[in-house]
Amino acid sequence: MAVLDKITSQDAIALENQYGAHNYHPLPVVLSKGEGVYVWDVEGNKYYDFLSAYSAVNQGHCHPAIIGALTNQAQTLTLTSRAFYNDMLGRYEKFATGYFGYDKMLPMNTGAEAVETAIKLCRKWAYECKGIPEQEAIIVVCENNFHGRTTTIISFSNDEGARKNFGPYTPGFVKIPYDDLNALEAVLEQHTNIAGFLVEPIQGEAGVYVPSEGFLSGAKALCEKHKVLFIADEVQTGIARTGKLLAVHHENVVPDILILGKALSGGVYPVSGVFADNSIMDVIKPGQHGSTFGGNPLAAAVAMAALQVVTDEQLAENAERLGILFRKEMQSYVDQSDIVSLVRGKGLLNAIVINDTEDSSTAWDICMKLRDNGLLAKPTHGNIIRFAPPLVMNEEQLMDCVNIIKNTLKEFE
Repeated sequence: MAVLDKITSQDAIALENQYGAHNYHPLPVVLSKGEGVYVWDVEGNKYYDFLSAYSAVNQGHCHPAIIGALTNQAQTLTLTSRAFYNDMLGRYEKFATGYFGYDKMLPMNTGAEAVETAIKLCRKWAYECKGIPEQEAIIVVCENNFHGRTTTIISFSNDEGARKNFGPYTPGFVKIPYDDLNALEAVLEQHTNIAGFLVEPIQGEAGVYVPSEGFLSGAKALCEKHKVLFIADEVQTGIARTGKLLAVHHENVVPDILILGKALSGGVYPVSGVFADNSIMDVIKPGQHGSTFGGNPLAAAVAMAALQVVTDEQLAENAERLGILFRKEMQSYVDQSDIVSLVRGKGLLNAIVINDTEDSSTAWDICMKLRDNGLLAKPTHGNIIRFAPPLVMNEEQLMDCVNIIKNTLKEFE
């Protein structure tokens, strides 16, 4: 078979199974094209995308402004490494820091890399600015977190599927329950060497768990009281997904360290970044952290275009409006349903909980039937289905999707 020959779904799946590591369990659909809120499989079947590549494609598939920036820059200069300056990075850093309200950013490529960067930055600040003895800095995290899959990150995960047989684990982390200010206050009072509190404003991978109102602002206040850095992992919740530019903006919180990725490039190219003010970021000196691809001119051009789309098309406002409509429509179904027990979320990051056990196949079977009916979604944690369409969706499209979801669920009542 020539590399660019047409391929069937069956053949594509067989190739991945034979030649690729089995580290994912994808829904059996083979996509070959995307535009806006739609994707097509290799046989030409059209679907609504209700996952958006885990919220990376907030601006829609193949947005012409972002693709245009990618194409133009790719024809000029793609990579210099940071051994030299390039004519795009400084422009991007000025644009992005102004966009999110910080003095400086540290550009990386993937969300996990950005989380690792934030951990290193927090620890270095703790030793050099807070005066914590070296090697003793502690970072507080939340149970059921998902921050990536590097060795350090899985060290503070309680997902045994992500952890088991990957040890020994990295020390220096303390877990508390999510959405529990009393637990956070207790741990801050108990330990004198806490450097930071790393938290997702909404726990997406855990099943779109939205914390109680006041949790984020209360946590920020406790961090300020104890001179602890509040680190917001907005890789999935940021860039307008929840109805605000950042999910922390729902409670007017300004993180000390902000972590972004995914939709920072509109899903077109791996781009992530860590943002902080000078008092924190200036602890990083030449040679102490970096990435060959981090801050490359192609990434810079793509990210600026992607962020401009968010502003120009008012995607945060659209996500807020459509999210309210989606949850209202789904709640009307939940109220008379036996198969769905609740709907929750913010903006266009939502989930339904299927009334079955986590080890059942019901949620998977529902997603398979949704696929057959023209909508792609995926279960998380067994009995939860996450719904996160591109933010360029309009009301007519959303209501079409709501009808697909409701009619599909009725088949399982």
